[in-house]
Amino acid sequence: MQRTVLKRLARSAALLLIFSLGGCETAPPVQEMSDARQAIAVAREAGAAEHAPEELEAAESSLREAERSLNQRDYLEARREALRAKSKALAARKTVEDARDNQMP
Repeated sequence: MQRTVLKRLARSAALLLIFSLGGCETAPPVQEMSDARQAIAVAREAGAAEHAPEELEAAESSLREAERSLNQRDYLEARREALRAKSKALAARKTVEDARDNQMP
């Protein structure tokens, strides 16, 4: 009988942990979305439209996907796409910087 009670407590604790961790993904990825938008703006201001148009477009496309997922309340996917957008925007900015470094004598 004592084993049954312990098993039930262990199961309850495991379920509680699972639900607690799952709750972490219920909040909209506000900071990630903001970071992605800012990274894209910085890349654009640095000249990515001219020197890294494909990378900039890829970043903007990921941001659009993040916004679509956000509107559908798929916050996990929105977070993933926002992080992807930020990463692509940073890569675009790096391409711009590399292009400028290569132009300098």
